Amino acid sequence: MAPPLAGVVRLAAASRVLVLALSILARLPFRPYDTSASLSPPCLSSPASSSDPNASVSAAVSSLAVWDGVHFARPAECGYEYEQSFAFLPLLPASLALLARSLFAPLVPVLGYRAVLVLSGYVLNNVAFVAAAAYFYRLSVLILKDRRAAYRASVLFCFNPASVFYSSLYSESLYALFSLGGLFYLFSGANTVAVIMLALSGSARSNGALNAGYFCFQALLQAYDAAVRKKRPLLVVLALVAAALRSIFIFLPFFAFQAYGYLNICVHESSEELRPWCKAKVPLLYGYIQSHYWGVGFLRYFQVKQLPNFLLASPVLSLAIYSIIHYTKILHQLLQTTSIHRQIITALEGRSIESYKRTDDMPVLRSELSAGLTNKAHGNSKVKQRKSAATETASAPFHDTLYTNKNIKENQDEGSILLVPFVLHLAFMTFTAFFVMHVQVSTRFLSASPPIYWAAAHILASPNCCSKRWGYLICVYFIAYILLGSLLFSNFYPFT
Repeated sequence: MAPPLAGVVRLAAASRVLVLALSILARLPFRPYDTSASLSPPCLSSPASSSDPNASVSAAVSSLAVWDGVHFARPAECGYEYEQSFAFLPLLPASLALLARSLFAPLVPVLGYRAVLVLSGYVLNNVAFVAAAAYFYRLSVLILKDRRAAYRASVLFCFNPASVFYSSLYSESLYALFSLGGLFYLFSGANTVAVIMLALSGSARSNGALNAGYFCFQALLQAYDAAVRKKRPLLVVLALVAAALRSIFIFLPFFAFQAYGYLNICVHESSEELRPWCKAKVPLLYGYIQSHYWGVGFLRYFQVKQLPNFLLASPVLSLAIYSIIHYTKILHQLLQTTSIHRQIITALEGRSIESYKRTDDMPVLRSELSAGLTNKAHGNSKVKQRKSAATETASAPFHDTLYTNKNIKENQDEGSILLVPFVLHLAFMTFTAFFVMHVQVSTRFLSASPPIYWAAAHILASPNCCSKRWGYLICVYFIAYILLGSLLFSNFYPFT
């Protein structure tokens, strides 16, 4: 039997201890190339800075904020002072400030406020990663319907190539926690919790707003079921309206933060000349910052001098492309053996069974549960018998839906239509990372995407000789990037 959820949690915790130890040890033989954290200018709102009681210790802790970590710690300490600061969404800075003023407040007189903010971030992000790994495993079990495959993928996630970012002052851990947790609750049937968590993911990273697409996919399944099987047009409308409202709620934190930036810079700013983006028909601050300060844009990074960065990102991009192709083939073969109608109905019934014991389900889903159980039960079953059947089925998440034929290889992964939104989401993210963003960021930008680890786990489990060689290269890639990241990133050298 594959190790249980507790085993994944212990492994995730051990991986964080390892990465932190490597990062600290990497600082001993090398002197950091550069660090903006050592500058530590006082806040504009309070120019009189107080001296830290233990200056050397405080400086050592504060220096752990490198690269973007400096930009997350600054708003936590001083608020959003500069235009470019609004590129860093508020969930992590707000969390740092909350922890520094509550749980870690007794350390402020000892270390100083800035150092406590950095310490809070390290504790928060490492704990959040362990929780994210637990959600990753639970989500993988739901989608893959294979605990062994889910565990293998979880091991890869715990030691992913972007590990150093999950243990530092970056927003990756919080994003992974709320996006993976939200998706788990979505596919379990707990829509209310799912909406809240996915909205919070959009407060951690801008691409969190894309998670609204999963609710749109869910709505399409429910609308098809209501229109084709139940012949109830009203349920079609209700499903689409519910998805629209949930999508708006997920987008809301990101756009609320843009509105906050507009009020601070375009309305309340004392300077006479308005910033160029303030005059736009749609004054989107985030897009302007990415383009103006970092040169982000379609094909703008395609320069000869950026070739090393493309090489740095090539492993994760190759794995992402393989994942998309792999699961596209599985879905294609699936639809050749099982009708799309059957796939949709089975997915909805499986989701209903998962949500059977939850209290925040919609009445529509409860009625679907009853219908699904009735179809599987004998004639006139009693309520207790139906509950027993539901409990048994729920113990094996998303009961087996596939009818494989002899033409499909025995070692091929089982799939379901629930893979569709994951593949589409990864495809969009991969396209954006390669053609629009600074390509080296791809390693951490794609690091919270489950299909990458599911496909890599499939390669590692394959008995094929060629797959074994590729599996060996994947392991080398993961280990090498953990070591390189701990060495380069911690010392303020360029990594990803």
